[in-house]
Amino acid sequence: MKVLAIALVALGTIASASAFAQTKTRAQVYQELIQAQKDGRDFVTDTSYPDVNPIFAHQLEQQQTRLAQERANNAVANTTPASASETN
Repeated sequence: MKVLAIALVALGTIASASAFAQTKTRAQVYQELIQAQKDGRDFVTDTSYPDVNPIFAHQLEQQQTRLAQERANNAVANTTPASASETN
């Protein structure tokens, strides 16, 4: 009887372990981490969730301003003026 109980517990443990398996790759998790850092989500702490911790509010504001400037600079760099041969 004890052998059967131990076997059932072992089988249940193996079955539950596969239920918790993740489907993301390391690369996907790494990209999510980079995106979270860019978005400022790494400034959210356990004590401030879901808001940004007030200690990091100024840093987040600076980071978002810098990110907006980078996006604006990239948008300007990606738009090229028409060359003189195309206008004639």
